[in-house]
Amino acid sequence: MSETPSNTLQYRFDGPEEAPVLILGPSLGTTWHMWDRQVPELTKQWRVFRFDLPGHGGAPAHPAGSVGDLTSRLLATLDGLGVQRFGYAGCALGGAIGVELALRHPERLASLALIAASPRFGTADEFRQRGVIVRTNGLDPIARTSPDRWFTTGFAAAQPAITDWAVQMVRTTDPGCYIAACEALASFDVRGELGRIGVPTLVLVGSDDQVTGPAEARTLVAGIPDARLAVVPGASHLVPVEQPAAVTDLLVRHFSTAWQPAFESSTGQMAIVAAPVKPVLAPPPQTPPIAEIAPAAVPPQPTGGPDPYDTGLKIRREVLGDAHVDRELEQADEFSGDFQEFLTRSTWGGVWDRPGLDRRTRSCVALTALAVGGHLEDLAAHTRAALRNGLTPDEIKEVLLQTAVYCGMPAAGSAFRVAQRVIQEETTPTE
Repeated sequence: MSETPSNTLQYRFDGPEEAPVLILGPSLGTTWHMWDRQVPELTKQWRVFRFDLPGHGGAPAHPAGSVGDLTSRLLATLDGLGVQRFGYAGCALGGAIGVELALRHPERLASLALIAASPRFGTADEFRQRGVIVRTNGLDPIARTSPDRWFTTGFAAAQPAITDWAVQMVRTTDPGCYIAACEALASFDVRGELGRIGVPTLVLVGSDDQVTGPAEARTLVAGIPDARLAVVPGASHLVPVEQPAAVTDLLVRHFSTAWQPAFESSTGQMAIVAAPVKPVLAPPPQTPPIAEIAPAAVPPQPTGGPDPYDTGLKIRREVLGDAHVDRELEQADEFSGDFQEFLTRSTWGGVWDRPGLDRRTRSCVALTALAVGGHLEDLAAHTRAALRNGLTPDEIKEVLLQTAVYCGMPAAGSAFRVAQRVIQEETTPTE
């Protein structure tokens, strides 16, 4: 194990030094120990490299807010060790890093395995909401419910020691790094780029995974030209922990064949069988991958720079949430459509994109102005936005208290009632 600076990752090696390197990437909330049961068999052929995400497993708490940033830190770590080419297997967020490697750094990657992965993990709103809950309540609510997301009910009941280990693993993660990793997943969306992945890929999923299940796995297989699908029965999201022997067998078979050019299949078909649990092999789906829905067309803009509408729509979605923005745009018609375009381009692409104030400060200004103006419906939306932009409930309270002093008690009183309701809704953990 190695202590690392902010631009690299905490890591460990297992296996013979002369063997080719196989990297195992962890999921959000876990440590490299999620791969413990795979290491003895994998080290017979490979030098296994495992890493921890920032703030996980005692790693230095240097938050990384994008999958690209995590990938850059991984490559910086490998560059420092002289590792140039490698195989890679990643679970969930670790799988997103694997996709990023395949898309942006294909020359480094010999073969790829994506476990419990997806081209887009849920919705951006879901992960930003999780960040709000952690910022307000800490990681304990997330930790207590992690076994429900990670394991089947029968496994969790039969393996109380592993269930407790899972809870403690999440509970000891740095909250700031967990929130940053949620933001990384919120902004990750490669649905339109899967066809550019050119390395042999195994897509592996538990049959009972309710987080990123077989449907997401089939989307990956349909989009990646040289991909195979393996479904492991009786397993949920953290399938390497729940069915270690099956996953180990699948990884050994994939990397010991697909890593060698002579064994690569031009059709992407390869028989995969794991023991003691036999995976169910599914043929590539006949339907195309889910297409990304483009925003409504806007008038063409002069060349020479990005359209502020596109920038504004991106910022508007990040601040207010996809659900809110989608609802506003869907309600627009011929009469109000021009206003929505103007709002997106001028307010969000013009003012909110300016570098002079950060988003937290702009949220403070917006809350004050909306409270004074009595615009309570918009105040509710911007209270949610303020929480997603990093303001705590206590900080929102201070903004409204100062509003009361300078702008009047009645306006602040109405604002407090709205903000109180929104904060309760947004920060109450779901069981």
